[in-house]
Amino acid sequence: QVAFVESGGGLVQPGGSLRLSCAASGVTLNDHAIAWFRQAPGKEREGVSAMSSLDDGTYYTDSVKGRFTMSRDFAENTMYLQMDNLKPEDTAVYYCAASLLIGWTWRPNKYQYWGQGSQVTVSS
Repeated sequence: QVAFVESGGGLVQPGGSLRLSCAASGVTLNDHAIAWFRQAPGKEREGVSAMSSLDDGTYYTDSVKGRFTMSRDFAENTMYLQMDNLKPEDTAVYYCAASLLIGWTWRPNKYQYWGQGSQVTVSS
């Protein structure tokens, strides 16, 4: 049975940091393209960061470059999103995702596996 379990969301002040974790079971992350998406109220789900299944390339949407860092732990089969210098516009539900796609993509409908979502709220 495949499961992606997220943890680490919460409320933080502007300029603060959070780290999201996503532990996978039933699939091996190393064999998949993986990504973090987010969805704010009234907006479409957007890609935040992605890691290619072909190499170690990691990609970020422009609004988070230099502030967010995506990583994965092969031994723990877990992916992470370190979020620093958070801004109110980062407020959203964040989702981890994995795909059998060769390469990577920002298109949510190409991802077969999803976490349950973690609320991140940035507010003073």
